[in-house]
Amino acid sequence: MALAKESLQADIENILEQLKTEENQSVAIKKFALLLATAIDKYVKTGIVTIPAGVPVATTGTAAAQAGATTSAATGAIS
Repeated sequence: MALAKESLQADIENILEQLKTEENQSVAIKKFALLLATAIDKYVKTGIVTIPAGVPVATTGTAAAQAGATTSAATGAIS
C-alpha cells in the first residue's frame, strides 16, 4: 500500500479533537506527543519499500536448495 497522507491528516485532526477538552496543559502535551508518535508510526509502517532489481547476491547450496544474501547495499524508496 502506498503512503496515504490523507490518513495521517485524519489521525492528526482526530488527535486535536480529542485534546480540545483537556484542561491540564501538561497532560495535553504528553497525550499529544504519544498520540502523534503513534499516528506517525502507523503511517510510516503502511509504506512499501521497493529495492531496485540488480542487487548482487552470493548463493551457496545445490541447485535445488539455494541460500544466500545480498553482497552490496542498495537504496530503497518508500511509496
